[in-house]
Amino acid sequence: MTTAPHRHSVIFLSVTSIVLAGVTTVVAWALVQLIYFITNLAFYQRLAFTPASPANNHLGLIVVVVPVIGGLIIGVMARYGSQAIRGHGIPEAMEQILLNRSRIPARITVLKPVSSAISIGTGGPFGAEGPIIATGGALGSLLGQIFSVTASERKTLLAAGAAAGMTAIFGSPIAAVLLAIELLLFEFSASSLVPVALACATASAVRIWFFGSEPIFAMPLVAVPGPAVLFTFLVLGACVGVAAAFISRAVYWVEDQFEHLPVHWMWWPAIGAVGVGLIGYFTPRTFGVGYNNIEEIVANTLPIQIVAWLCAMKLFSWLIALGSGTSGGTLAPLLTIGSGLGALLAVGVNHLVPGLDLPIGLAALVGMTAMFAGASRALLASIVFAFETTMQPHALPALLAGATAAFLVAHLISKHSIMTEKIARRGVSVPHSYAPDPLAHIRVAEVMASDFQTIPAAMTVEALANGIASNDPLVSRRHASLILDEEQRLVGIITRSDVLRAADSGQHLLPVRDTGTGTLVVAHPDETLREALVKMLRHKIGRLPVVDRSDPQRAVGYLGRAEILSAETVDVREPGWIESAFPRVTASAGTSPET
Repeated sequence: MTTAPHRHSVIFLSVTSIVLAGVTTVVAWALVQLIYFITNLAFYQRLAFTPASPANNHLGLIVVVVPVIGGLIIGVMARYGSQAIRGHGIPEAMEQILLNRSRIPARITVLKPVSSAISIGTGGPFGAEGPIIATGGALGSLLGQIFSVTASERKTLLAAGAAAGMTAIFGSPIAAVLLAIELLLFEFSASSLVPVALACATASAVRIWFFGSEPIFAMPLVAVPGPAVLFTFLVLGACVGVAAAFISRAVYWVEDQFEHLPVHWMWWPAIGAVGVGLIGYFTPRTFGVGYNNIEEIVANTLPIQIVAWLCAMKLFSWLIALGSGTSGGTLAPLLTIGSGLGALLAVGVNHLVPGLDLPIGLAALVGMTAMFAGASRALLASIVFAFETTMQPHALPALLAGATAAFLVAHLISKHSIMTEKIARRGVSVPHSYAPDPLAHIRVAEVMASDFQTIPAAMTVEALANGIASNDPLVSRRHASLILDEEQRLVGIITRSDVLRAADSGQHLLPVRDTGTGTLVVAHPDETLREALVKMLRHKIGRLPVVDRSDPQRAVGYLGRAEILSAETVDVREPGWIESAFPRVTASAGTSPET
């Protein structure tokens, strides 16, 4: 049953998330305008906010200098502003959640979008989604710090802001909710889900005013794929999963190479930008956001030779830029590379298996989704994202097949994803599942000790101390004893620490009723362990008498730390069919029913 404070908290978080989403969407629009402005200035020497692509510039070889200037500015901003502007965006948000109780410095809300706009506007091969996801998360964290909410509530606001940022750029509210669950919240509860969902719904509505309602990656209508095509996409997804695992490792290999450079890290973005500029000179489409590249690939309007060259060059440019520690992101480049790889694999299959006729556009979309799933390990988010950004319902079975295969293969090859490798290297344990909290689903009655030790209220402290010293099983089995009066009614509890304090202060001849704790904090059999644990933490105690709810002085059990820890074994006490069928195998693996 939801308590009143909990309901008030959810309402507060929901209202705050709605406001946060509106602000984040405006910031997303402002970031896109700033990218346009810097692109116009850097590549066309004009002061304008009109949409512009660096790919159409006529600077010649001088174009190599443009990303270098951007890299120099970002290096200075990172060194004298905040190092937190460096990197991908989502991994940094995850790190703040896991290590810093979701606290992000306020200056990041300004430095991250500005540095990213400079990076992208001067040719960095990144999308706008990474910076705005990081900025939305920072805004949510800032609100959480201003209102002094709990760490869990602050995490919800951070996730709501990040998800709203993704929605604002891509128009994918449901995928954004799923991404928040899979990569930021690591839980599935109403208290966090409702605020995040409302934030994404709000961002989706406000986005229409600024960006319109058309899907960002429009493509021709996809026909319903047949069984042979679906099976082929399963194999295609597995191949992309291998590539996703390789790319994730390649990113950090490049980062490691920059670590070996004999210069300060503030110069790395400029050094990496030399490679970005040279690649962009030969392949101008690698510059900038590149959402139009993705749209043209999934719409199958680009010649396959151009797709192959573009994706290879985009991969090299992105690896160099991201590895240099500049301010950027991962999603748009991964989508470009994945869509191109999917198209290339489809062309190869059609050549090897005449008559199969894999649709190239759908294969590109499956490749894009598979790369997203394999690299980020956000399986559900990747599938729904592909649907929401193209509005192709007939593609869903193919997307499910390809993305799931990629997710599985990448998981088998590499323990960590592109999102978690960085923080895992720093020794941070990253959750790989978001199962329900077992303490919230196990009742006190399931684990409480029924053989609790009791003592009469008239017993002296000295007698109890002697019993403990002589290992009398009636009083020495547990750290605390429940105190009962002549009518066997619960009147208090006394711990060994209470006994020591009484003995040291010369009160060893007093009855235990006068030296123990008479004002009791109790648990009830029908309460959850989570509720009982909150009582322990709030009152700074290590054990609770368990009493009948209808008769508060009738003790029915004892709940200590050991009993709460034993909750971890509740789900595995009963062997499953594998243990029953192969007892010797499971016993040798340390998973026998007896353990």
